[in-house]
Amino acid sequence: MGSDDQVVLRGRDRELTVLRRALADARDGRGGGLVVLGEPGSGRTALLAAARAEADGFAIRSARGVAAERHLRHSGLLQLLPEPADLPADPLALGRAVHAALAAAAPLLCLVDDADLLDPGSRDALAFAARRLSGSGVLVLFAAGSPLDGMPGLWLEPLGAEASAQVLADHGVAEPAPDLLDLASGNPLALTELAAASRIPPQSRLRRAVRDRLAALGPGAREIALMAALDDWLDVDTLVRATERSGVDLRALEEAREAGFVRLDGDHVLATSPLLQALVREDAPLADRRATHTLLLSVLDPRRHRLRCTWHRAALAGSADPKLAGELLESASEFWLAGRPRRARALLRQARPLARDTSLRGVADLLQGSLEMREGMPAVASQTLLVAANQLAGSQRDHALTALMLAGEASCVAGDYVRYYAIADRAQQLRRPDDSPRTRLILDHFAGMSDAFRGRHDRAAAPLRRVVGLGGVLDEPVAKIWASQAAYTLGDAARAHELAVGAVTAAGSRGTTAVVPWALVYVAVSELLLDRHSAALSSALEGLRMARTIGQPNSAVDHLTILALEASLRGDRDTAQARLDAAAHEVATRGLGRPGALSTWASACVDLAEDRPEDALDRFRLMAAGTGRVHPGIRAMATPHFVEAAARCGQHVKAAKALAPYEDWARSTGCDVRMALSHRCRALLGEPDADEHFETAIELHRASQTALELAKTELFYAHRLRRNRKARAARELLRDALKIFQRYDAARWAERTTAELRAAGESVPGCAKPGGLTPQQMQIARLVAEGATNREIAAQLVISHRTVDHHLRNIFARLGIRSRVELAARYR
Repeated sequence: MGSDDQVVLRGRDRELTVLRRALADARDGRGGGLVVLGEPGSGRTALLAAARAEADGFAIRSARGVAAERHLRHSGLLQLLPEPADLPADPLALGRAVHAALAAAAPLLCLVDDADLLDPGSRDALAFAARRLSGSGVLVLFAAGSPLDGMPGLWLEPLGAEASAQVLADHGVAEPAPDLLDLASGNPLALTELAAASRIPPQSRLRRAVRDRLAALGPGAREIALMAALDDWLDVDTLVRATERSGVDLRALEEAREAGFVRLDGDHVLATSPLLQALVREDAPLADRRATHTLLLSVLDPRRHRLRCTWHRAALAGSADPKLAGELLESASEFWLAGRPRRARALLRQARPLARDTSLRGVADLLQGSLEMREGMPAVASQTLLVAANQLAGSQRDHALTALMLAGEASCVAGDYVRYYAIADRAQQLRRPDDSPRTRLILDHFAGMSDAFRGRHDRAAAPLRRVVGLGGVLDEPVAKIWASQAAYTLGDAARAHELAVGAVTAAGSRGTTAVVPWALVYVAVSELLLDRHSAALSSALEGLRMARTIGQPNSAVDHLTILALEASLRGDRDTAQARLDAAAHEVATRGLGRPGALSTWASACVDLAEDRPEDALDRFRLMAAGTGRVHPGIRAMATPHFVEAAARCGQHVKAAKALAPYEDWARSTGCDVRMALSHRCRALLGEPDADEHFETAIELHRASQTALELAKTELFYAHRLRRNRKARAARELLRDALKIFQRYDAARWAERTTAELRAAGESVPGCAKPGGLTPQQMQIARLVAEGATNREIAAQLVISHRTVDHHLRNIFARLGIRSRVELAARYR
């Protein structure tokens, strides 16, 4: 909420649209009733207030149900009707009287909050009247926790992560911890109260509401609600055995479900939300909690239910227990790798008080740092992982090296290369002659990437090649990801892609879902290097979807910036900007240097496509040391675009200075793609042998099958040829370039090429589109065929609603169809 005189609702656009439509219908004489439904704290009252703010021209009457007045006949109607003394006793006559009184006051908005706490006579009479207001200018809005018979309902779903973060930011929490968002479960009141105290206060409105609902249940239903709150994996079989042992009637399960404390998911009985689970658990007396843990432990099979038994034993443990702590940490790691971070954190919290041993604390910090790297601030993750490495160095060297490797990765993401080099040097001190293949891979990776980041590519090549070789032998997903990064640095995009896809496959077979978004980063960037834009788009979108699904916001930002780069290389400003905007908040608040550098590169590429080299050059200044967007690898990959911008601005000395280390890198790796770009850069510098450089670049582009970059090189070369009065040769190159740009949906590049063709003396009536769909259009067509709305498509592809509309018009035109129904038929 905002100030007292202005209602600000986050994440409720859909609900506000429904309310505005209902008000508009009532203005037109098509009134009725609507029930705003939701759990306590979901914002029912706030939505009624928003309706009041929108109700210009309406008289407004309000009522609120009060538990203490439920037994007082007509106490609810007394708040709404001006002359309640004449109300009849007969329910049907009462309903008619209420209907007549409301209809006579049109245009009227009635707001009935906590309707389920009204006296039954008032509630039934108001519902009767509301169901018969379709021919009047009256709208009755109820807010309730359960439906009213025969009344349409508007259910308030939990807020999404972005809206939840906005609510917290409104209350002064700019960077919420993942635990905070998990606990709130999208409940607006919980978010507000958590923002003030980082926990739900003991006497908060939300706790009181939940306590009242819980107190209204019978003893058996309360015990079942507590079982679900204390056991995340409660199954029906266990519940049956536990209720038999405790003497609870199993029919109480339905009572707990109807009250909203539990839900059935297959053969499992789960707490409705993490928030209700936490409130029920925390408000239960200690004796009741211990008794329930003991009861569940008594009916579980220690072998079949190892993790659950460990959980309940930990809750009953009164002092440090190294064995129990180890079991909890092992289980927490399994959940983290399986893509279930919330449960991993819950187990980690249970384990920490029991872990007094240094090595156990090191394992806990290793897991904490891994979670923080994907969900929190990489700089904090790096520090936590270094602490873990110190604690593990004496007893668990392999774990210590893993902690160092992840600390290095976190430092890269944060853009802190001073720390990365220090971690790499420290890792080398642990080298031994009898190191395992995995350890050798880690140490060679540190050695090779450190030299590559420092521009010492000749020294980097040998250790990186060893990493690639070891990655092919080891079946561990993370080892394959590190090897893919090494292959990409060496310019072997095909091998990088093979290793990254292998990591995804290995992760799938092992159930280690948590590493898949990370692996898909290297799948996507290697596909971009290979100029496979359609494949890169699909891989990055899948990585984004998975990262969001399993709660890895930092990995989601990685994929958003890769998607932005893909669009920017085609010159699609709107799409690139939409994706950069979606990533911007996280980049800034979490200190994400690597995605920040990618964002800068992407923005500069759009500027270049739109023929604004000065703006591009200004962008590249953000990648200088000290800006927080430093990433030596990304800065190196962006060099051809920097050289293009600098050369076109007449800053040839600066361009040549930047190009020299890039040429060293390209030569050391022998990568055709990078060698082609290197020759193109030499040609753009306007040297006497520029034609030879352009021709060599074109040959290398064709050899590496990088069509989009080939088209750009042809455009640049044609411009030079035209200015040197070689218009015929220029036109041949431009015709080829135009076809490629059209195929890639690179509209701005196609426009520039068309203009150049006209300047070369060729009449070009228009930019004729090829018959097939572009990669992005194919994605949109598939989603339309699956029944997605334009808004849903825009959200899934991270593009603007306007862009979806534009592409749909082109899809219909290219396929010769007129409707979504016809498009869906094409995909059946």
